[in-house]
Amino acid sequence: TSTYSSPAKSLGDPGITPLSPSHIVDSDADVAVEQIFLVVVAIDFGTTSSGYAYSFTKEPECIHVMRRWEGGDPGVSNQKTPTTILLTPERKFHSFGYAARDFYHDLDPNESKHWLYFEKFKMKLHTTGNLTMETDLTAANGKKVKALEIFAYALQFFKEQALKELSDQAGADFENSEVRWVITVPAIWKQPAKQFMRQAAYKAGMATPENPEQLIIALEPEAASIYCRKLRLHQMIDLSSRAPVNGYSPSDTVGTGFTQAKEHVRRNRQSRTFLVENVIGEIWSELEEGSDRYIVVDSGGGTVDMTVHQIRLPEGHLKELYKATGGPYGSLGVDYEFEKLLCKIFGEDFIDQFKIKRPAAWVDLMIAFESRKRAAAPDRTNPLNITLPFSFIDYYKKFRGHSVEHALRKSNVDFVKWSSQGMLRMSPDAMNALFKPTIDQIVQHLSDVFDKPEVTNVKFLFLVGGFAESPLLQQAVQSAFGSRCRVIIPQDVGLTILKGAVLFGLDPAVIKVRRSPLTYGVGVLNRFVEGKHPPEKLLIKDGTRWCTDVFDKFISADQSVALGETVTRSYTPAKPSQLVIVINIYSSEQDNVSFITESGVKKCGTLRLDLTGTDASGPNRREIKTLMQFGDTEIKAIAIDVATSKSVKVGIDFLNY
Repeated sequence: TSTYSSPAKSLGDPGITPLSPSHIVDSDADVAVEQIFLVVVAIDFGTTSSGYAYSFTKEPECIHVMRRWEGGDPGVSNQKTPTTILLTPERKFHSFGYAARDFYHDLDPNESKHWLYFEKFKMKLHTTGNLTMETDLTAANGKKVKALEIFAYALQFFKEQALKELSDQAGADFENSEVRWVITVPAIWKQPAKQFMRQAAYKAGMATPENPEQLIIALEPEAASIYCRKLRLHQMIDLSSRAPVNGYSPSDTVGTGFTQAKEHVRRNRQSRTFLVENVIGEIWSELEEGSDRYIVVDSGGGTVDMTVHQIRLPEGHLKELYKATGGPYGSLGVDYEFEKLLCKIFGEDFIDQFKIKRPAAWVDLMIAFESRKRAAAPDRTNPLNITLPFSFIDYYKKFRGHSVEHALRKSNVDFVKWSSQGMLRMSPDAMNALFKPTIDQIVQHLSDVFDKPEVTNVKFLFLVGGFAESPLLQQAVQSAFGSRCRVIIPQDVGLTILKGAVLFGLDPAVIKVRRSPLTYGVGVLNRFVEGKHPPEKLLIKDGTRWCTDVFDKFISADQSVALGETVTRSYTPAKPSQLVIVINIYSSEQDNVSFITESGVKKCGTLRLDLTGTDASGPNRREIKTLMQFGDTEIKAIAIDVATSKSVKVGIDFLNY
C-alpha cells in the first residue's frame, strides 16, 4: 500500500495524538552560545573550479583570497583551481586541482588507466535522486568510488591548504578549532545534498556532529547577495547604464568595457586582499524599503540559481521573498554542446572510445576548448581556433582509416573547418550556437521568475558566478530584462560568492528570513471522524476510534521561516499507559499533505522518548512538547516530557532513511 506502514500498528502503539492545536512560535528559544573563532574560512566548492578565502574576525573588513596556485591555463585567470582530484591506483588521495590534472596528463597511457581521476563530480549530488552515504562516483577510467570519500578528500585538501597558509601568515601553527568554516552549496540543491556536504566536512575533520556550529553551509546566491549589498559604484559594471561606468564611456561595447574593468581589477589584485566597507553600498539608497526587490542570478559551471531578496533597512538584513529556483543550466552545457558537435563530425562511437582510451588527451582537448570558450563574444568576427591533441588525430586515423581533415570535409557541419596548423577553426557563429541552448534556458527560467506574483518591483538584477563573465550571457540577459530592471555585474564576478560567504561566516545573522523548501510534520493519531476520514485509516484501540497516519504539519513548503525560529506542538500519548513514545518526522515537497502515506512523503527523523520514571496515572494527560528549530541548513527536532523535563534531540536526516 505505502512505503510506511501505519505507525500505530507496527510499533506496538507508541502513538501520539495532538493535545491542542497550539502553534507557538518563539524566535529566541535558547540561542546557542556564540563560539569565538579567530578566523573565518569560506570554501567555494564549484562544479568546474574551487577556491577559498578568509578573514580574521579582528579585522572583518579585509577579505583575503587564497594564494595563487601553481599551474594554470592560458586565458583563464587562476584565482581558483579546477575541481579535479586524482587518487592513486590504491585509491589513496594523490593531488587536487591543476596539480592533479597535470600529473594525470603526464602519466604514460598504460599507467594512467589504473589511476582514478575525477572532474566536475559535484553535479552528481544535484542529479542523484536518492542520494545516500553509499552513492558512487565514476572516475575517468570507469572505476567507482564512494562519493562521500571523494568530497571528504577534496574538503580535507582545502582544509590543509588554508591552515598551512594561515600558519605561514601567523608564524605559528594554526589549529582547526580556531577556524569557522563556511562551505557554499547551490540553493536549489535538495536537502539530502546539503546534508551530504556537511557529512563530508565532518569526515574531513572540519567540525564534528557534537560541534556543528563550527561549520556553516551557506547558499551560493545568498552569499553573493550579501556581498552585492556592500558594493560601491566603482566596484561594478552596470550594463544598463547610459552614463560612463568605471570611467569608461558607454560607447565601448560591453565586451571592451569588461576587459578594461578586468585590467583595472588585476592591477589592484596583486595584494589578493579586498577591502569591504562596513556600510551598505550607494546603489541601495535607491531601493525603497519593503517594496523594492532585487534578483541574484548565480550562474556557475554546473547550475544556475536564482533568489529574490528584499533588503530591510537600516541594518540591511536580507529577506528571501521567493524560494530559490534554477536548474542545471551552467556553463557545462556549452561543453556538452561542443562534445555533441565533435560527435557529429567524428562519430559518437569514436568520441566514446577516445574518452576511455585516451582520457588525458580528452582532458587536454576540453582545456583547449575552455580558453576559446572564454574568448567568445557577441561582436567577435574572427574565427576561434581549437588545437586538437596529436593523439586525437593519430587515434582517429587508426580508428577510422582516414584523416581528421577528411572527416571535417565529409561532415556537413558548416562553420567548422580544418586549418593547416592542425586546428579546428570555428566561426564565431558556430561558437555562439554552442552557447545558445544554455543561455536560452537561463533567460526562459528568469522570465518565468519575473512572471511570478511575488516578484514585482525588481530594481536590480545581479549577475554573478563564473559563467557571468561570458559577454554572450551578459548581452542576452541585458537585452531580455534591461527594460525591466538594471542589470549589474560585480567586477570580480567569479569571486563574488567566495567573498560573500566570508561575510556570512563573520555575521551569520545577516540573513533573517528564508523560505522553507519542504513541508515538515509528524505522524499522529487523531480521533476518527465519520465521513471526514477514509475508512481504511480507522484503528480501534480499547474502544477508542482512531484515524492513523495523520500528517500533523509544522511548516509548509515556501512558508517564511525566520532563522532560529522554533515551532512548537503539544502531544499526548494515545494510550495513558504507554511507557515509550516514538515521534516520526516526515517531509514532503507538496504543500497540502493530509496523510504520511501519500506519495512523496519521506521519513526524515525519529524521536524516541522514554516515559518511565513518573506516575502517569494522575488526572492530567501527559504532555509531550515537540519543537522544530529551523537553522541554516539544519533543522533540529526536540521532544520534551513536560512532567519529567526529560528530552531527546535529533537532527533531521535525509540520507539515512
